[in-house]
Amino acid sequence: MKQTFLAFILVTLLLVTKAQPPAGYYDNASGKIGAPLKTALYNIIKDHTAISYTALWTAFQTSDKKSNGKVWDMYSNCTFTFVTNQCGNYSAECDCYNREHSWPKSWFNDATPMYTDMFHIVPTDGKVNGMRSNYPFGEVSNPTYTSGNGSKLGSCSFPGYTGIVFEPVDEFKGDFARNYFYMATRYENIIASWHSNDPSAEAILQANSFPVFETWFINLLVKWHTNDPVSQKEIDRNNVVYTSFQHNRNPFIDHPEYVNSVWGTNVGLTYTPAQVSLQVYPNPVSQSCTITLPPEFNQQNSIFVVYSATGLPVNAPLTVSGDRATLDLEKVPAGFYMLKLAIGDYHTIYQARIIKK
Repeated sequence: MKQTFLAFILVTLLLVTKAQPPAGYYDNASGKIGAPLKTALYNIIKDHTAISYTALWTAFQTSDKKSNGKVWDMYSNCTFTFVTNQCGNYSAECDCYNREHSWPKSWFNDATPMYTDMFHIVPTDGKVNGMRSNYPFGEVSNPTYTSGNGSKLGSCSFPGYTGIVFEPVDEFKGDFARNYFYMATRYENIIASWHSNDPSAEAILQANSFPVFETWFINLLVKWHTNDPVSQKEIDRNNVVYTSFQHNRNPFIDHPEYVNSVWGTNVGLTYTPAQVSLQVYPNPVSQSCTITLPPEFNQQNSIFVVYSATGLPVNAPLTVSGDRATLDLEKVPAGFYMLKLAIGDYHTIYQARIIKK
């Protein structure tokens, strides 16, 4: 588990470097978890520049272009040429591509600016788009329809829901999951009313601004997000949407760790001081500091990570023995550090501040 987490951190750092959000873009989200983090992100990405519905056709030529110049369609294996194969009428796969609201537009009553938000609208095969309809995403064991690239329609086999769902292929499940986390965050101020707009919306949404989704759907999205990490395709698209069109970003592409920080199963758990005996060391006199851990933590289900003041993990020697975590301060430069302690699926529930002078 620890090796997996460290690998995740390394991949995350590489991706953040490539994504290149503007310096300070996420400063106001630093140090927050759960609903406060989601609200901080909302305030960062709200009030984006909305483009017209017609302008999406042109935007796709930059945001969703494969290396061969063709349309990047996540629902089929068709080869579409921009403009030439733009829908139009269709009766079969590969007839034309159209503008897919991966978050169905009926869920927000076709209202703006959601109607043209590029972070959930992508070019897809018209036939497959029609088959998907406004069904929620899910997983399907016995499909009634399968597209050319393996996307499936049928009864949901994922625990918690049995209605009709659409399952994209594994390669793009994380893409759609991060799109949904974006929508839940960007429209935090109005999303509580959307669940009653459509039966399919009600299947995945709660009537609130946090956690927004039903538990089964959170579990599904987190699974997809974890199993299909951020790709270069997403990074490039995020940058294009930001610089050329909407001037906001998808935080869950720039910072994949935000997903668990917001929606992790243990985020929001509270412990009384008697249960959590973490200590703050503002100026340790020794070259190490030891923090007493609560009984809920053990080395089998817990992760301990040291972060610098910039919010990035540092390679600081940290040893855990029994109920004690010890940080060797001799091997780190002077400065501010945060020891974040997480239980279970790496969801931070408490942290200790350390200053080395």
